[in-house]
Amino acid sequence: MMLETVGFFVLGLVLLALGGDSVVKGASGMARHFGFSPLLAGLVLVAFGTSVPELAVNLRAVAQGLPDLAMGNAVGSNIVNFGLTLGAAAVAAPLLVRWRALSLLLASVVAGTVLVTVLAWDGVLGRVDGALLVVAFLGIVAWVFARSQDESPAVRAELEAYTLTGDDLALNLIRFALAIVLLYFGSRFVVGSAPELGRGLGLLPMMTGLLPVAIGTALPEVAAAIAAARRHQGDMVAGHVIGASLFNLLLVLGGLALWNPMVVPGQFLRIELPAAAVLALMLVPMMRGDMQVSRREGVILLVAFAAWVGFELLMLR
Repeated sequence: MMLETVGFFVLGLVLLALGGDSVVKGASGMARHFGFSPLLAGLVLVAFGTSVPELAVNLRAVAQGLPDLAMGNAVGSNIVNFGLTLGAAAVAAPLLVRWRALSLLLASVVAGTVLVTVLAWDGVLGRVDGALLVVAFLGIVAWVFARSQDESPAVRAELEAYTLTGDDLALNLIRFALAIVLLYFGSRFVVGSAPELGRGLGLLPMMTGLLPVAIGTALPEVAAAIAAARRHQGDMVAGHVIGASLFNLLLVLGGLALWNPMVVPGQFLRIELPAAAVLALMLVPMMRGDMQVSRREGVILLVAFAAWVGFELLMLR
């Protein structure tokens, strides 16, 4: 039975990865077809496009009455992004980051973590709280886009190149339709098998979201980040990681709270949110000065991630 559960979980992860890729390609093509700003389209897709699989999983989890799993996945994904994804990419090849607006996004991730903690301190993330988080996210996106107008030509060209794909309308509608099918079944398989997988591992729903679901949905991003690092695309790697973290923290948690107010466990406020903030803060000195995340710093991030996983597992005993 457990083997079947693991099989469906892995199949769901594969479908989610394929669906997320199809969404990004379809959105890129549609943006080009309708003449949207290549810079704006590239910025949005680089920073937030890779979070679509996590969003699909979280929506499915809440719809099936598993808000703790969704909450754990949203914040767990941030810890995985900073520790595992960015750390592994930097170990593969040092990351030169020229996109100056990312410093603003990183500061926003830290501030957003504090904001979520304050709003949820009463034990509930309500609809008003959710609305504040969503509005904050939209305001930050507009602010970063305005600042990105002044980026170097090399950074602007790299962002705009991210949207280079076929702009045929029919092709991109097919991509979107395919993405919907893949994300639907992928999230269904992952969320359907996650509770049983968690029980088999001795995990509560929130811990299941924090560990196997968050790590599993991030693995395709880890592979993509390592490949991008070896192509010397440090801006893309850092943009994916920081943007996805902001997306999960403000838009996903805020949107879920708008849909259905969520009870926030005390452990989430005392351990998980501070852990996410600490990993984001560790990146601040790395993003200053030479704006390069070295191999040594990548190892530090990986060690911090491993320490967090170890701590969470020890807490289960």
